[in-house]
Amino acid sequence: MVSTIDHPYTEVWQTCLSRIKEQTSDEEFVRWFKPIVPIGFEGNILRLRVPNEGYVSHIEKHYIPFLRPLIHQLFGTETRLRYSVPKPEPTVTISSLKSDSSYAQSAQPAQIKNPFVIPGIRKVVIDPQLNPNYCFDTFIEGECNRLTRSAGLAVAINPGKTPFNPLFIYGDSGLGKTHVAQAIGMEVKQRHPDLKVLYVTTNKFQAQFQNAATKGELNDFIHFYQMIDVLIVDDIQELAGKDKTQNTFFNIFNHLHLSFKQLIITSDKPPVELKDVEQRLITRFKWGLSTQMLPPDQTTKMKIIRSKAARLGTELPEDVIRFMSENITANVREIEGAISSLIANASFLNKAITVPLTREILKAYVKYTRKEISAEHICETVCAFFNVNKEQFDSKKRTRDVALARQVAMFLCKKYTKMPLSAIGNAIGKKNHATVLHSCKTINNLLETDKEFRQQLEEIERKIRG
Repeated sequence: MVSTIDHPYTEVWQTCLSRIKEQTSDEEFVRWFKPIVPIGFEGNILRLRVPNEGYVSHIEKHYIPFLRPLIHQLFGTETRLRYSVPKPEPTVTISSLKSDSSYAQSAQPAQIKNPFVIPGIRKVVIDPQLNPNYCFDTFIEGECNRLTRSAGLAVAINPGKTPFNPLFIYGDSGLGKTHVAQAIGMEVKQRHPDLKVLYVTTNKFQAQFQNAATKGELNDFIHFYQMIDVLIVDDIQELAGKDKTQNTFFNIFNHLHLSFKQLIITSDKPPVELKDVEQRLITRFKWGLSTQMLPPDQTTKMKIIRSKAARLGTELPEDVIRFMSENITANVREIEGAISSLIANASFLNKAITVPLTREILKAYVKYTRKEISAEHICETVCAFFNVNKEQFDSKKRTRDVALARQVAMFLCKKYTKMPLSAIGNAIGKKNHATVLHSCKTINNLLETDKEFRQQLEEIERKIRG
């Protein structure tokens, strides 16, 4: 252990940074550790100054497992961390936008009559309402979302100063619109800590509007939103039919846009397809960039599955990853739920994660869509895979390749068709139902004991399913 008597704590911290740099990427080190400054080491308390509260939650969540033993090694096993976040004066923290919010951190709370206007306060610190898990580091990029991610990063680097204002992100539910929108907000807070960022759902905005209207505080409500530097509004399609709220949002939008403040809007539809929304709002939504989030392709789904499983502390076999990517077709949210369910069930059942187990467990979460598959199609596919011609397949030859091809075909016919066993046997070599049962048992035994054969059968099944 390095002695803090022989070495001032600042020098020890530099040693600590060198060790951290070895265990993180350059981007991670520059973003999360380089800005940290040691400001004191008394007793067993090491005090670190960080740019903002986002650093504290991110470091504690993602880096503390390797940071703690490093701190203990260099500063002592009893060392505890304390973070210091700069607080400019005078300031007040707004934790939410509810009408009954209290302001305990204000110097004169009795003078604050509502949560939207704070007379005499030069600077307001607003809780951005962002989820730290929704950042660019955890966002999996693919062809389906590359444009959105690139535009979002450009906006985060230079909010309000790019042609992408507003940035309008649209796509079906569960494709990651909220994730990328909040990731922009998180990135802005890291790069521009002085900017006021706020994420709000349209339903929450509507509720706040109604509350302010009831209390006669609409001017204060509008004034509050006009203070925001980066406004993220989720599910804007929920404004449909709400004329008064649309009018208020129109005024807020105009003020922010003319002030070069950034707007990020998400929707399940592109601007031109929004119903019961004023045309003047739709026109403004089209001023910037409209970018679509598409369902992930198979390559992206496999990346997502690997990433989500890794975050849950599990490494899935490649054949399971491929099976899940082929059968989960809806959205990223469904993928996350399926992975969590699979890992939990495998743990509770104390079983290895295999394709058969995955298929069984996911029945409750994934709707498998199957085409009508004929015995003829199965036989043709099997023959092509094993390089056995149809005459050999239908003959009485019992060479190893031909016999295996027949057994595989019988097994797959039982699995993919509704044919009775006698009909399957009759269609494949004029065999009886006992032969079909024996073939199915043989194939099941091979699947459990022969990994190479299991991979071959999975390849045949993919071809059969088209």
